[in-house]
Amino acid sequence: MKSALAATVTTAGQHAHKYEAVPSFAHAENHRENRSVLDVDEETLGILDRHLKTFQTQNRRRVYIMGFGVVGTLLFLYWAIVGWSQPTQSCDSVKDGYECRPEISRFWGQYSPYFAVESEIPTAVPDQCQITFAQILSRHGARDPTAGKTAQYNATIERIHASVESYSGDYAFIKDYNYSLGADQLTVFGQQEMINSGEKFYKTYKSLSRRNTPFIRSSGQDRVVESAQNWTQGFHAARIDDLSESNDGYPYNMVIISEATGSNNTLDHGLCTAFESGPDTGDAAQATWISIFAPPITERLNKNLPGANLTATETINLMDLCPYNTVASPLGTLSPFCNLFTLSEWHSYDYLQTLGKYYGYGWGNALGPTQGVGFTNELIARLTNTPVDDHTSTNRTLDGEAATFPLGGRLYADFSHDNDMTAIFAALGLYNSTRPLLNTTREDTSETAGYSAAWSVPFAARAYVEKMTCAGEREELVRVLVNDRVVPLETCGGDVLGRCGLGAFVESLGFARGGGKWDQCFV
Repeated sequence: MKSALAATVTTAGQHAHKYEAVPSFAHAENHRENRSVLDVDEETLGILDRHLKTFQTQNRRRVYIMGFGVVGTLLFLYWAIVGWSQPTQSCDSVKDGYECRPEISRFWGQYSPYFAVESEIPTAVPDQCQITFAQILSRHGARDPTAGKTAQYNATIERIHASVESYSGDYAFIKDYNYSLGADQLTVFGQQEMINSGEKFYKTYKSLSRRNTPFIRSSGQDRVVESAQNWTQGFHAARIDDLSESNDGYPYNMVIISEATGSNNTLDHGLCTAFESGPDTGDAAQATWISIFAPPITERLNKNLPGANLTATETINLMDLCPYNTVASPLGTLSPFCNLFTLSEWHSYDYLQTLGKYYGYGWGNALGPTQGVGFTNELIARLTNTPVDDHTSTNRTLDGEAATFPLGGRLYADFSHDNDMTAIFAALGLYNSTRPLLNTTREDTSETAGYSAAWSVPFAARAYVEKMTCAGEREELVRVLVNDRVVPLETCGGDVLGRCGLGAFVESLGFARGGGKWDQCFV
């Protein structure tokens, strides 16, 4: 596939850079099965890998396992070799959102695969209303652990192998488990999540998508850029299916904003010195909760893995290996690590991740919402068709040029990270009715007013900000959906359908329009 990136950013002003990127559609070298059902040499794996890439290049659509033909056979062999040999459920259903065992996978915090959150407010466009503007803010798709985490997980597995005397029952698989996860890269499963997301966005806003191509920006990390490219692939394929017309300017232009130290980037925090060097309140809140819920789990693990003498931290490492190994499978096949823990323990794990986000980047951190002010002010500019008014993290060189920050558009798509989205949600006043989370008692979403890490920033998370015109209304209305859940807009007096007038919505963003607490960033 051609790169979906046509670099439009040149070196100028506040750390703007020119980039070229080519998406990698399979990371087979990082995601081989620990116990492959076939013993195949590297050359054969390479051939299958190239055929998979060729198929994706030519088809530009969702990848299915085909039951016939040469391509189908090659795909079947490829996934048989690099996929999971465990006789567990395959999660290859678009309808089900590519998730396995939702009673578990929806409680993995930010490591949950994307899923549609149930909405108390109807998600359909209200009668006699028409969408006039749609902005998606998306997290990248499922990825490998970060480099630091992958080293930590590998060390935990190596120590278990070196010290455990015997394995039995649900733990028997660990004896032959070879840690093979990569670091930081988008997985095949994550690529598919983003293709699905692009297709869904097109279909959701079809009346606009038929006539308008989104203006696309991405933060500069590889997995985010590749996610944006995969998203455009899905959007483009849906347009072809709908209009039978492929000449729509694909691959689309994309602005890539550098994540280099000191870069002005509203899609990646890093400029606010006091925030970056301050105490990690998220880690502190998590440490308290770990000391409460993890000891019984650690005791059970050590009983079943005699000689391991696992710590609480290593217990969490083993829990992390459930989602990470699952999304390393091309079809999201549930990892056997998942079966080592109960449903209640997964709920506690989910709350652990929720505490980390809330106190690390949300309202629980004094400077958390400030990290989302720049993007919020850009959103105001797009909603009101006026120049950006901001003195925080915005790149004023890019935002001052029509080519790199056009106004008056109908569709916009931005791609970022979970931490940055958490800060942006706080700056937008979303989840404002969530009171400070307890770190000694688990709370569910009914007690947190709909806030959790899994509900807000799973892999491939997406927030939609809509404007609509409605019969009988004198001004446009604004509505926000996070992972298909309409978020009540309480700070601007939202109606029963979750909408505020544009003027009231902008007025409610006084925190961002005033710069948040940016003046405290450099003291």
